[in-house]
Amino acid sequence: MTKSADIEKGKAGQLFEDFLKDQGTYDETTAVAIKRVLAFQLAAAMKEQDISKVEMARRLQTSRSQLDRLLDPENDTVTLSALARAAKAVGRSLSVELV
Repeated sequence: MTKSADIEKGKAGQLFEDFLKDQGTYDETTAVAIKRVLAFQLAAAMKEQDISKVEMARRLQTSRSQLDRLLDPENDTVTLSALARAAKAVGRSLSVELV
């Protein structure tokens, strides 16, 4: 059977997740995506609550440049404890689980 015969009608091809696994980049790509989502959620919570970066840095007892790194979706060096503190500063909590 050919590969095209294996593809269900109406689908363009393999799942993107499968493609990333085949390329050996699934774990790294997933980690980057999670960090981007968390940075977006923190920024959205700050905007929703009208919390400035200066105020957020004060709440976290850190510098504005450190906060900028925390909110940078490309920065993957942020620790879980920093993310948890930032979540708490906007009245949220960070949940991590193994699946």
